[in-house]
Amino acid sequence: MADTPYRGRFAPSPTGPLHFGSLVTALASYLEARVHQGQWLVRIEDLDPLRESPEATDSILHSLRCHGLIPDAPVRFQSRRHGAYQNAIDQLLSDGIAYRCACSRKQLKEHHGRHPEHCRQGQSAPGNRLFAIRFALQDEICHWQDELLGAQTQQVTAEVDDPVILRKEGFYAYQLAVVVDDIDQGITDVVRGSDLLDMTAQQQQIYRALGATPPNWLHIPVILNEDGQKLSKQNHAPALDDRQPAGNLAAALAALGQKPPANLSQQPVENILAWAIRHWQREAIPLTSR
Repeated sequence: MADTPYRGRFAPSPTGPLHFGSLVTALASYLEARVHQGQWLVRIEDLDPLRESPEATDSILHSLRCHGLIPDAPVRFQSRRHGAYQNAIDQLLSDGIAYRCACSRKQLKEHHGRHPEHCRQGQSAPGNRLFAIRFALQDEICHWQDELLGAQTQQVTAEVDDPVILRKEGFYAYQLAVVVDDIDQGITDVVRGSDLLDMTAQQQQIYRALGATPPNWLHIPVILNEDGQKLSKQNHAPALDDRQPAGNLAAALAALGQKPPANLSQQPVENILAWAIRHWQREAIPLTSR
């Protein structure tokens, strides 16, 4: 994608307010886009109404604005994109690279990821039972170059690793929606946490199945709490204090290895971002979580 203008994105799930770990990812993706004279988009991945709330969405967007992280296009909401995801599923089913699966988690675990009802071969008859739809992966040893971590290799095992793309509850799954939207929005570069690294090879196969070239990947280390756990909403990470965006941004730059000057946190937000763009050094990002 060297000849294509840079287009990046930040895509949070609205399961709670923005926390420091999310700010670090948002800032890294924003700075990468700005340094490459590209566009930066925001997408709300609101596909699970059982875990999300409008209040969380409003809070996340408010926090981004307070920190000067303004997207270059209107915010996209995945909850308004069901038709696009269903069209992709219909295409994959028609092409024979997706299948209906009524197996339970217990059944799959007991059979080491294999489908006892032979769903992948089309022999399962879900009938009135709930079923998921899975993408049929191909056996592959996948190689790619991560923009930070360097050469990467992942092994993909057909059937065992087949990801769900439509859940039994009727919700479209992350693995499908993220690819469909990245393709539709022309995303060339993805900056995200290294906790998503293991999904990359699977997602690359979905990109290719939908006739698209995968983006460039840059996986940054996740931020850890005092107990060594990933800073996340599930681990009760505290919400960002939007009343002190300058301090938050300076701390995020430090977490990204950028060594901001001590007085930077006393500057207006726009000055901090301008400094960060001028001094951004991707190679200074630490390779391991902190």
